[in-house]
Amino acid sequence: MKKKSTSQSAFFNLRVLLASVFCLAGVFLALLGFSAFSNASAQANAQELKTQQLGQTTVIQAWHSDLSRPLRDQPLIWPPAETEHEANLNPKIPHQHQDGPDPVIQSSFWQRMINTPAVPGPVLSWAGIAYPGVGCNCAPPDPDGEVGKTQYVQMVNEGVQVFDKITGTSVFGPVAISSIWSGFGGACQNGGNGDPIVVYDQLADRWVISQFATPTGATVPQDECIAVSQTGDATGAWYRYGFHLTGNFLDYPKLGVWPDGYYMAANVFNTLGTAFLGPQPFVFDRVKMLVGDPTATSQTRGIIGGSSEETFLPADLDGIIPPPVGDPNHFVAWPQGSPLIYKVWAYHVDFATPANSTFTLEASVPAASFTALCPTTRNCVPQLGSSANLDAIADRMMFRNAYRRFSDGHESLLDNYTVSANSVAGIRWLELRRTQPGNWGVFQQSTYQPDTTWRWMGSIASDNQGNIALGFSASSSSINPQIRYAGRLTTDPLNTLSGEQHLFDGTGSQTGTSNRWGDYSDMTVDPVDDCTFYYTNEYYTTTASFNWRTRIGYFRFAGCTAPQKGTAHFVVTACTGGAAISNASVSIDSRPYGATLSNGTYDAVLTPGSHTYSVTKAGVGTQTGNFTITNGQTTNVNVCLGSSPSPTPTATAAPSTTPTATSTPTATATATAIATATATATATATPTATATATATATATATATPTATPTATATATPTQCVVPNFIGTRIRQATQTWVAAGFNSNNITTIGGPGQKISSQSLPAGFVGNCGTTTITVSH
Repeated sequence: MKKKSTSQSAFFNLRVLLASVFCLAGVFLALLGFSAFSNASAQANAQELKTQQLGQTTVIQAWHSDLSRPLRDQPLIWPPAETEHEANLNPKIPHQHQDGPDPVIQSSFWQRMINTPAVPGPVLSWAGIAYPGVGCNCAPPDPDGEVGKTQYVQMVNEGVQVFDKITGTSVFGPVAISSIWSGFGGACQNGGNGDPIVVYDQLADRWVISQFATPTGATVPQDECIAVSQTGDATGAWYRYGFHLTGNFLDYPKLGVWPDGYYMAANVFNTLGTAFLGPQPFVFDRVKMLVGDPTATSQTRGIIGGSSEETFLPADLDGIIPPPVGDPNHFVAWPQGSPLIYKVWAYHVDFATPANSTFTLEASVPAASFTALCPTTRNCVPQLGSSANLDAIADRMMFRNAYRRFSDGHESLLDNYTVSANSVAGIRWLELRRTQPGNWGVFQQSTYQPDTTWRWMGSIASDNQGNIALGFSASSSSINPQIRYAGRLTTDPLNTLSGEQHLFDGTGSQTGTSNRWGDYSDMTVDPVDDCTFYYTNEYYTTTASFNWRTRIGYFRFAGCTAPQKGTAHFVVTACTGGAAISNASVSIDSRPYGATLSNGTYDAVLTPGSHTYSVTKAGVGTQTGNFTITNGQTTNVNVCLGSSPSPTPTATAAPSTTPTATSTPTATATATAIATATATATATATPTATATATATATATATATPTATPTATATATPTQCVVPNFIGTRIRQATQTWVAAGFNSNNITTIGGPGQKISSQSLPAGFVGNCGTTTITVSH
C-alpha cells in the first residue's frame, strides 16, 4: 500500500486539470461532457453499486473503463516528491506449518562429465528503473517485467519503462505508472499504490498491466486497475478498467494469462492489515477487455477457506500451445497440512452464466517436508557491511506459476518458494506435471542450496524444450546482494539444477528500509524463439538506505531451437463494401485467441497443421472456417462479416525455397455464399513461395516466385471439424460445439454440468456438415 498524502496527490492532479482547462477550452468542454466518468468521488460512490451475486459467484462491473491516448502522447505525470517510506504493508502470512527434515536438498553443484558450462552466461544485461521509481521514494521496488515480440516492459513502484528487447535501449520512459491513467479519474488516477504487474498475452500480442489502488475514503488498497494495450506496442493506446474488488485490504495481487480470462490471486487482510482473512481468486473477462468492451466484468468466488487456507498463484501461460479446450486455470498453493501437500485449485469461469463458474480443489499433491525460514521476522538474510538483514518473504509462492503445454501433450506447472536449508536460505522449486486424462502430480522437486550463500526471491520458467531457469537474489555476510540464476537441461538428472551464473553483482548493501527486499522478481521467456530467458531483480551499488537499482538481462541454452510454427494472418472486412473491421474477436480451435486491429488484421502464431476458426463481432456477424499452417510460413485467412458472407478459403502456404520460375495457377470453383473453398499449394525443394486463396464465385490460388507449384481449389458443402470434448466440462459442450461452427440444436449432453466429458459419439477431427451433423457427449 502506498503511504502517500491523499491531499498532496489530489492537489497535484487539480493543478494538472486546471492547467489543461486554461490552456485548451476544447479539453475543458470534453471534460465537462465526460464529468460523470472523471469525477473521482462520483466513481467512488458508484463502486458500491457495481456487484451482483449469482449463485456463489460475485460479478463485479468496472466502475469505469475507456481507451487512453497513446502512452507516448499522454501527459507525463510527475508525482510530487514524497518522503522515503515503505512501499506497502505486505503483512506476513500466518502459517500452521510443522517443520521437518528436508529430504530433497541439493547441497552441492552437480558436475557434468563434459567440460562445458551447464548454464549459459548472460548475453546482455542493462540497467532498469532505479530509485526513486520516478516519484515513489519507496522500498522495496517490486520489480517485474515481461518480454514481447520486440519490446521488454519493466514495472516497479511506481514506474514503467519500455525497452528494445535485443539492445536494451530505452524506447519510452521511465514514467510514473499514473501517466497511463491520466484522465481516467478515481482511484486509478489518484490513488495508485504499487504492487505493479506486467504480463504479455502472447495469444493476442497484447500487454496487460495492473496495480492496486486506494479509493476515496479508504485507507488501504481495495481496487485493481488493469490496462490492456490496444496493439502489441506498449507505447500505444490502452483499454483501461477500474474494478472495486473488496472492502478489505487487497494485498499482493498477481496476474496470470489464460485463454478465457486474466486470472488473479490476492492475499486479503482486514483494513488494519492485522488479521489475515484468506486468499481470494479473481478472473477478468479477457475476450471483452481485448476489444475495450465497457461491459467487461470480473468474477470471484470470495475468500477461499478462511485464514487457515494457504495462499496461491494463478497459472500464467507460456508457449504457443494453449491448454486443452475448456481447461480451467490452475492455482497452486503454498504447501500445507500433515502430511504436507500442494493444493491445486481449478478455476472454471463462465462469463455467459456466472452461476456456473466454479473454484474447486482438483489435486492434492504430496510435498517434501522442510523447515520454514524466519517465520516470525523480516530481519532475516545477512549482507556484507550492513547490520540490517533482509526480508526473505518465505511465507508464499513466488511469482510466477508458469504453465506450459508441450508437443507430446504433457503439461507443466513450475513454482518456487524459500525455505531454510542447512541454516541458510534455499529455494524449493518444483515441477508438477499432468498428461490427460491423468491428474497433477510431482514430477520433480528440490531445495537448491549448493553452498553457504543465502538464495531467495526466486522466479522460475522453462523454454519450449523443457530446459528450466531459476532466477534469485543471493547474499551472505561476506557478499553484497547479487542477482543470479541457475538452470538445468531437460536431459539432466531429475531434481537437479546443473549450474549457476551471475547476472549482476551488487556493490552495496541495504541499510534500514524496514528490511524490505523484492517483494518479487520475474523470469519470463521470449515468445518469438521460445528459448531466451529474461530476468529482472534488484540490487544496490552503494551501501545505503532507499537507493535500490534494478537490472534486466537475458540468456539462452545453446541447444535450444524455436518450435515449429507458422502464422495465421487474419484479414477481416465487411462483406458489403470491404471496409476493415476492427475489434472482431478471433477464436481458434474453439479457444479465444485475440482481436483484430484498426486495419482489420490479427496474427496468430500456431503449430503446423489444420486449425478451425470463428470470427465474430457483436452487431455485425460471425464467420467460421478452417485453414492449414505450414512451418515457417504465413497463411492468409480472409474473412468477411455481415450479410451475404463470401466463401472462406482454407489456405495452405508452401514452404520457402529459392526461385527459378513463376507460376500463377487458377482453378474455378462452384461456390455458394456459405461454401468453403480449399486451396493447396505444393512446391519443390526449396522455394520462396506463398499461396493465398480467395473465393467468391471462383477461387484463385497464386504462388509468388519462384517455385513450380500446383494448386487446386474445390468447393464443398459447409463443413466443420468436430472438436475434442474429452476432459472438458458438460456445461461447456454446447459452447464448444457452436464455436466449431455446428448447429447448437444438434448436440446431446449426458451428465451433470460440472462433470467432465469422457466419451463423444464422433471422434475429434471428424469433418461433418455444419448444419446437420449430430453428436452425443457424456460423462
